[in-house]
Amino acid sequence: MIKQVNKKLATQKRHQRLRNKIAGTAESPRLAVYRSTKHIYAQIIDDVKGVTLVSASSLDKDLRSELAHGGNIESAKVVGEAIAKKALKAGIKDVVFDRGGFLYHGRVAALADAAREAGLNF
Repeated sequence: MIKQVNKKLATQKRHQRLRNKIAGTAESPRLAVYRSTKHIYAQIIDDVKGVTLVSASSLDKDLRSELAHGGNIESAKVVGEAIAKKALKAGIKDVVFDRGGFLYHGRVAALADAAREAGLNF
């Protein structure tokens, strides 16, 4: 139990350090990623206005039919592609990547790579 608490605390500390350095603007909003054991979520946020511009997750109705399980690398790729398509449709091309304190590895890296391949610049 203690190990879980320490792991979560370490993730929160890493995220706070990241957020001190990066912020989303209207020209270059922040692509924030959150992963749980069962799902993965991505939002594009304008921190100046405090508004979420675009979001996608493994819980979206249009994506759930494609995914067998929301907590794997394949679902992260699908969500990354979906967030990029929605962003490009909304006129967003450049973003700042916020890994949310999670290590840039596995599902987080897969989401980022899929978003880049689909047309987002970061």
